[in-house]
Amino acid sequence: MTSDSTASVATARDAFERLTQRQLDRAYRFAATILGDEEEAQDAVHDAAVRAWTHWAGLRETDRFDAWFDRIVVNVCRDRLRQAGSRRWMASLDERSGQEVAESTGDRDLLARALAQLSTDHKIVIALKFLEDQSVEEIADRTGVRSGTVKSRLHYALRELRAGYEAALRSGSRSDT
Repeated sequence: MTSDSTASVATARDAFERLTQRQLDRAYRFAATILGDEEEAQDAVHDAAVRAWTHWAGLRETDRFDAWFDRIVVNVCRDRLRQAGSRRWMASLDERSGQEVAESTGDRDLLARALAQLSTDHKIVIALKFLEDQSVEEIADRTGVRSGTVKSRLHYALRELRAGYEAALRSGSRSDT
């Protein structure tokens, strides 16, 4: 390796590290929401960073790094969920984004159970929309699908979420504290 190519690799590594560091906290929260497990999320984001570095040379527009990296995180999470099968995911919703999602522990438990029943694609759009506060266009960019598909997934995910929550309420499985 010549000194020019060594310097070029070091410059690329520095740029990659700067861009990645900016994204890590948000990526961890996002992955934890999808996967429902903090340790699994850390592993997923680490895998995503390794995958991103491996494909760094293929990124043509560094100003689009955020969307590109999010798409990698989404794909790594999707792969992990596929590998884990129908594992239950439960996010610490009241720790995310500073918003109170439900008024009581019982409501959060019911919501978590309803969320766990959603498909991976529906979990992803719900997480991006309501926990990451992204627009339909941003979600489409990060997931690699058309905005119409995102709107459809949001519509059906919310409908399923509402039905699951209401069914849990009717069944009397609410555990108020």
